[in-house]
Amino acid sequence: MMSSGTRNGWLPSRFPPDKAAAQRLQEWLEEEGGLDAVGIDLSGADLSHGNFSESWLTDARLVNTKLVGADLYRSDAQGADFTGADLTRCSLVRTNMDNAILVNAVLDGAELIKASLCDVDASGASCCGTKFADTFLINTNFRNADLRDAVFEENSFEVLLDEKTRLEGASGTVFGPAIIIEGQTSRELSGETLEQWIHSRGGNLRVLTPRGA
Repeated sequence: MMSSGTRNGWLPSRFPPDKAAAQRLQEWLEEEGGLDAVGIDLSGADLSHGNFSESWLTDARLVNTKLVGADLYRSDAQGADFTGADLTRCSLVRTNMDNAILVNAVLDGAELIKASLCDVDASGASCCGTKFADTFLINTNFRNADLRDAVFEENSFEVLLDEKTRLEGASGTVFGPAIIIEGQTSRELSGETLEQWIHSRGGNLRVLTPRGA
């Protein structure tokens, strides 16, 4: 029988099938502070609307995990596998997601403010209406990703884009350069050239001069 825990009555809608992960999650419900889930398998769980502020998700598996409206403020998710995860409207303020896998993940309406997504594979991810503010996007793979209506505020934008990356309605300001992959070839674009390429895709991003340039 599951306890109501000490999380203001919040319980996961579905615990992970992995027994060790389910037990760790159950123990955490009785504790205070962030969840220590380093390296554990939370795949398939529904953790929507949970408060996971200052948690440790380093190298955790969250494949197809639901985190709709969850709060991961200041959490460490380096190397975590979010393949197919649903992070719709998730708060990722100051979250470290370096080296994470976000393939086919859904981040629609999520807030990535002062977050770090360096060396992240977000190919096929849906980021419709996602807010990127002062977030590090370095070597971030957005091939075949959906960035429609995403809002950028002075973000580094050293990303990989291709013909299937959707940018309609994307707005705000970014720093390049970005790598554009077209068929078997790739080219680096920055400044006005990158801005024109984005505009040709229906985006309205302004590419700023790199800091210190």
